[in-house]
Amino acid sequence: MRWKGGRTGGRVEDRRGMKTAAAGGGVGVLVLGLLGYYFLGIDPQTTQQIASTFGGAGSQEQGEVGTPEDQAGYFVDVIGSNINDVWSTQMRDYAPPTTVLYTQGTNTGCGYGQAAMGPFYCPSDQTVYLDLSFWQQMESQLGASGADFAKAYVIAHEFGHHVQTLTGQSQEVRQAQQRAGNQADANRYAVALELQADCYAGVWAANASAASGGDVALEEGDIQEGLRTASAIGDDALQERAGRNVNPESFTHGSSEQRQEWLLRGYRSGDPETCDTFGGM
Repeated sequence: MRWKGGRTGGRVEDRRGMKTAAAGGGVGVLVLGLLGYYFLGIDPQTTQQIASTFGGAGSQEQGEVGTPEDQAGYFVDVIGSNINDVWSTQMRDYAPPTTVLYTQGTNTGCGYGQAAMGPFYCPSDQTVYLDLSFWQQMESQLGASGADFAKAYVIAHEFGHHVQTLTGQSQEVRQAQQRAGNQADANRYAVALELQADCYAGVWAANASAASGGDVALEEGDIQEGLRTASAIGDDALQERAGRNVNPESFTHGSSEQRQEWLLRGYRSGDPETCDTFGGM
């Protein structure tokens, strides 16, 4: 993926290295289970439940916060800036989110966030939270790709949840889940929301080059790396990896096939109007 030389200024707040109060529960024990079921788009209500279970809100000590200067932080800034540029052309009155880089844990508008939750978006403060060590875990523990586009897909998916907040889709899903007669029905809405965020990630990828004058663009093989990652993080693949029976009624993000399908659909069309994952529900 071509990205060096792309513009920065993507509203990145760097909290890495800042000391935080330890949240109880043992992050190491939680990694596979929480990554498996909350990766890429953790429900903010679940975030609050986890925060309550593992030590509450925590506390954040003062530290240096600013624009990231290392390679990984620079990558996040460039990709985030490009995603914002794309959505500014797709939506009237688009307002960019903040992206927070942190280590191990940090305060959020949705409770205390931990690295074991994976990347997540909090609608309360309209912020994407990333512990960048997750990229290594994504590759080594989940069998996903370590390519730059696979990492960018993670970021673009979370920005997709921000778009859903701006359009009101997220709020509509919460209301529909509250009206659902059982957990399986509620999960179906969660899956549709996550698949739409995957589709939105594909829409960004299709428009990245045009929005950046070619400074940010996919190269040969990139979309295949994204599809490999989408396959690795399907609910069925994660349940199998955890040694569980595959149970579609418990899915919250969609199967490997579904995640690949919607990422590819967004990429092929480049149009968010094709991302109606709720049709027929």
